[in-house]
Amino acid sequence: MTDKNVERAARLDTATLSDALDKCGINGQCHRIKPRSTEFRMAGRAWTLLYGPAGKPSGTVGDYIDDVPEGSVIVLDNGGVDNATVWGDILTEVAHNRRIAGTVIDGVNRDVSLCLELGYPVFSRDNYMRTGKDRVQVEATQVPVNIGGARVAPGDIVRGDADGVVVIPKEHEDHVLDTAEAIHNAEEAIRQAVRAGTPLREARKAMGYHQLQTREGA
Repeated sequence: MTDKNVERAARLDTATLSDALDKCGINGQCHRIKPRSTEFRMAGRAWTLLYGPAGKPSGTVGDYIDDVPEGSVIVLDNGGVDNATVWGDILTEVAHNRRIAGTVIDGVNRDVSLCLELGYPVFSRDNYMRTGKDRVQVEATQVPVNIGGARVAPGDIVRGDADGVVVIPKEHEDHVLDTAEAIHNAEEAIRQAVRAGTPLREARKAMGYHQLQTREGA
């Protein structure tokens, strides 16, 4: 089944969506979450998982992958932990084969070479080889999580590209996407005007460039 709003988000870059989020007064930029390759692109709806420190006996890092629907973005909140990973080559291979759209981690992943080889998009704080087994454990799935200071709830639209990751809350997605498309069209009009010989200052003024991301009502 086609998800028109995910398709709309996929046609826009994260910079434009970030400006739209600012204009709508929504904090949806995932700070310090970066692609393992600048070629990675993804768009889909969030399937979330929350980690916490391992207990004794310790819980597991999760066997959730078979429950994730095709086209989803797996969103893992490991609290920014950078010394133990919650994603590696087996999960990358299975997710790729199941046509998952990508993975976002507030934490680190390992086995980067396979995600690069397969072209499977992974966005995280960094990469590091040490396992999270017996160090962290699954606390809950399909609950709101925190990724780089942005709230991500199940079903929110998650978009990633070379500049990072943004999340569009489900309850605001129509307004954010309408706003982002208007910003995109205004910036494209500026480019076309400049290519036709209009000075940049004049083109920007005509399209209200300096107010494109200004918060509504400000």
